[in-house]
Order: sequence, then C-alpha cells, then structure tokens
Amino acid sequence: MAPQASRNLSTLIVQLTDTHIVANARLCHNEIDTSSFLRAAVETVRQLTVRPAAVLITGDLVNEGRANQYDHLKVLLAPIVTAGMPLYLMPGNHDNREAMREVFPDHGELGKGPSCDFVADIGALRLVGLDTLIDNEAGGDLSANQLEWLERTLQQKPQRPTIIAMHHPPFTTGIGHMDEQGLSADAQAAMERIVSVNPQVERVTCGHLHRNISRRWAGTIVATAPSVAHAVAFDLRPGAHGAWNYEPPAITAHHWNGSHLVTHQIGSGDFPATRYGM
Repeated sequence: MAPQASRNLSTLIVQLTDTHIVANARLCHNEIDTSSFLRAAVETVRQLTVRPAAVLITGDLVNEGRANQYDHLKVLLAPIVTAGMPLYLMPGNHDNREAMREVFPDHGELGKGPSCDFVADIGALRLVGLDTLIDNEAGGDLSANQLEWLERTLQQKPQRPTIIAMHHPPFTTGIGHMDEQGLSADAQAAMERIVSVNPQVERVTCGHLHRNISRRWAGTIVATAPSVAHAVAFDLRPGAHGAWNYEPPAITAHHWNGSHLVTHQIGSGDFPATRYGM
C-alpha cells in the first residue's frame, strides 16, 4: 500500500492503563476491586461501535509484579484476545518484565532484552512503545540506548502518523508526590529534543497518573490517560500527601480519521445505554 493511501485509513487504537490487578480477584490495597473495574473496561472495549485495530495497556498491569497476578490478568483480558483484537502490553513501575514475559510468552512487544521497547504499524498509525521501568523503583528513566533507538525509529518513517506510548509522562504535572516518582529530568529533556524534530509524532500518551492531564510539549500533545480503576487525587498544593479516590473510570480511544488524530475518553462501567433521537 502506498504511504499516502495508508495514511488516509481510519484507525482506532484503544488505551487502557493502570489496571493494578492482584491475584485471585482480591482487593487492591484491601479496598479497590480492580478486577471488576477491568472487566467493565474490557466489556466497554467489546461494545464499541467501531472495532479497535489494537488495544494497548500502558503499564501498572498488576500491583506487585507477581506471576500469579499476571495469570489473573490474562484471564481478565481473554475476551479482547478472543474477539481477535491485537493486544499490546507495556510495563509500569509496579510491573516485572520477566514475570510478564513468562505469562505472556506470545507477546513479541515484550522482547527479550533489558527493556520492552517496540514499534508496530497499525492501520494508518505507527505505535512506538517506550519502557520507562526502573526495577524496584517508583520513578522512571530511559537509557542512552533507548533514546538512540527512539531517534532511529522515528527517522525510519517520518511521514507516518505516530503515537509514542510510555508509562511515566515526560513532563511535570503539578501533583507533587507523583512528580517525585516521575520520569528523570535527563530523560525528559532528551525526549523533548528528539520529538521536537519529528513532527509526525501526533501524540505522546502515558499512564502512571491515573487521570487525564495534557499539555503542549515538543511541538505535539502529551497526555496521561485515566485509570480504568481508581484515580490519583487532584491536589496541587505543595507538599500534599499522596491520595487516591474513586472517580469515573475510563478508557482512552485514539482515532486517526484520515487527516488528524483525535483522542476521546469513554467512561467504563454500568451506565444506561439510552440514545436520544439522533
């Protein structure tokens, strides 16, 4: 297919993030029923009127990085796989690469090296996944090798609309306790330099914050997506303690409409499906 013809294809990529599954359907933090939240999100994906070309989960798949938690996650995600939707997984700071690879051996995007970086052409879009996990730490980073790989990868197809996905966002959000466990300042600066000279990057999409936050950055838009479960509390006071609360969970849908990337947030859960005379 000619590059221009490919670019004109309508393409939908759905993003879930921060599912924080624990084993045997127990409650995360002894209170949050993350399994039920994920079931609702999966059903929301299945009921979309436009079929996703791919489903992406941007980290913190489970809460403690244990193999039995990934086993339970695999069961919860089975309806997406059964429906034939390609599924891409990425690690966050709560994850463990080797446990992910053990339970999901058929997921080539998880790779075999020190990081789970990947690139995939999905319809009209190019999806670039960056692994920001530092083992046993809450904050994130990108190595020099990863940054060189990102630069080379973006240079390969400069005309193809591209989404970069990662767990830790490459900007400070104002929620202090989360910024303290954010992406390193050096990695933020290096990414900004690379992305700023690659105008095909339509969006940088992230997890980690459990809520929607966006800004203009490096000539594009960077945003964090809401969790399909609990939210990090909105609190911009300096020195505020970390807290979470229940807010309407959502999935995120990135739609390339043939000329622009438009991103939607869609509530997941038990809401009436009433349609009003349209």
